[in-house]
Amino acid sequence: MTQQSESTTSTPTQESDDQAALSPFEPAVPPLAPPRPLAESRTWPRTFHDRLTAPLPGLKAMARFAREGSVRPGREGLADIPRLPYAPGPLPRVDARTVAVSWAGHASWVVRIGGLTVLTDPVWSRRILGTPARITPVGIPWSALPPVDAVVISHNHYDHLDAPTLRRLPRHTPVLVPAGLGRWFRRRRFTNVTELDWWEAAELHGVRFDFVPAHHWSKRTLVDTCRTLWGGWVLTAPDGQRVYFAGDTGYGHWFDHIGRRYPGIDLALLPIGAYDPRWWLSDVHCDPEEAVRAAQDLGARRMAPMHWATFVLSAEPVLEPLTRVRTAWEKAGLPREDLWDLPVGGSRLLLP
Repeated sequence: MTQQSESTTSTPTQESDDQAALSPFEPAVPPLAPPRPLAESRTWPRTFHDRLTAPLPGLKAMARFAREGSVRPGREGLADIPRLPYAPGPLPRVDARTVAVSWAGHASWVVRIGGLTVLTDPVWSRRILGTPARITPVGIPWSALPPVDAVVISHNHYDHLDAPTLRRLPRHTPVLVPAGLGRWFRRRRFTNVTELDWWEAAELHGVRFDFVPAHHWSKRTLVDTCRTLWGGWVLTAPDGQRVYFAGDTGYGHWFDHIGRRYPGIDLALLPIGAYDPRWWLSDVHCDPEEAVRAAQDLGARRMAPMHWATFVLSAEPVLEPLTRVRTAWEKAGLPREDLWDLPVGGSRLLLP
């Protein structure tokens, strides 16, 4: 085990070995871990480099990027900014048995599940460090939000962990974060911070929050590379309805693992942008075709694209992720109504 607290988490190699040792009459997927206590005090390793599924860029890659890489589309690629789908509307009215998702932009969702209002990677700022300003406004005014019952964070990159937005929250708001990231929140006086390792869970008012692996990494300063973990979240309502929030991830084997551990995912919120150039970004960001493949690996009934149309983080034309994901969905023979390609500010209901 890589952490020093009481954890049953296995490394990917251990998990494969354990499954290979099972008899044909034993389940191939380990049972879900019981929820851990909220705001539990835990000790973590100094680094999570052993969780990387691809090496970080080395000096040769950095030199190539400096020589030929571009993180911004050309003039033609930016020309479609006025055509990006933006249609803010009121948040839908829900009851405790209805799941609703509303896209504020990028990886920020308002998820209503099991009677709770949950924010994912909330970024309401106009600008984040190191990038141009938003190319579409926030789709949901902060003033329109109901009381926030919980926040989930996927990792510590600035476009997913935004200090100015989080300062707007009451400090008693429950926050669920990757292993090692709790210190960042406690320094900012948040009092209900739960850190989880991969395959661990916590429960809040009957809603289960499982932290699951992703193909990504973490870094916020010059000296903290992979000092905190990264991942996605599976939210399960008391009646069994499930929403998977991928956070930020490349394509790989974890989607199949997640789908087998959490069967019956009703909706997968999957990233489709920030993928070009592929030689630079393929290990950490899905392209639209890979996102559709990930939804199939997960066994998800529906997919809602995200991580595009908000910040210019890479070189693909700004409207290309949408056109490519629609084409990939159609080529896969999947029902059109199950691709929830929402505009920024749009909402959909998942009825029981």
